[in-house]
Amino acid sequence: MATDVLAPPYGILVVEDDFRIAEIHSAFIEQSDGFRVVGMARSGSEARAVMAERGDEVALILLDAYLPDVEGLTLLWDLRRQYLHVDIVMVTAAREVETISEALRSGVFDYLIKPIEAARLHQMLARFRREREALACRNEMSQDELDHVLARLTPAPAPRASLSALPKGIDRLTLTSVMEALAAASTPLTAMQVAKAMGASRSTARRYLEFLVAEQSVNAELGYGDVGRPERRYRLLERGSEWLSVT
Repeated sequence: MATDVLAPPYGILVVEDDFRIAEIHSAFIEQSDGFRVVGMARSGSEARAVMAERGDEVALILLDAYLPDVEGLTLLWDLRRQYLHVDIVMVTAAREVETISEALRSGVFDYLIKPIEAARLHQMLARFRREREALACRNEMSQDELDHVLARLTPAPAPRASLSALPKGIDRLTLTSVMEALAAASTPLTAMQVAKAMGASRSTARRYLEFLVAEQSVNAELGYGDVGRPERRYRLLERGSEWLSVT
């Protein structure tokens, strides 16, 4: 009987000249199942050096368009030609259509505009993993199978849990308290700040917050705390506000 073999984590190279942003992205990657950071580069020359030494470990490159020693698009084309096994995602503040168009023509896997929400970065990583795993175990695919893997067909939006039928472990009153704490805040809150506001433990607040993130009622962002370490901060979305109004 065949047994499932756990695939090794996909290696990622983060090319970003701002070390704080690079650390935020790296921290999120390390928290994501199936991925690891192979290296961080702050310039084109550093990126080329990492790839020359450890390119066989890299499956995905997060590439900024603004680097001190080379245009990001120039480096993009060079990497595409030299490392055919690697996918590249532009992670940049560049919003110019000309830049976006050239990146898309080069075949980038995705294009993420800063500041990036944690949910969007997670979505990209999940899609990358799904596509790589699906293609690795097939010799051929039908059009329907390929459309499913590439998510070309837009699925119907997932239904949101109702307050009258919440999943086990999620209490309506506690959930309302979490949303009220977020609604009363003028800035995104950490799980600890939400816990203090509602008088609960951090683990309880975190569990409810992650449930709301899954329900697309709350957005999770990565930012720096007082001690300089990346941490998740939560912000109530419009969908969550509408839900709160009926409680």
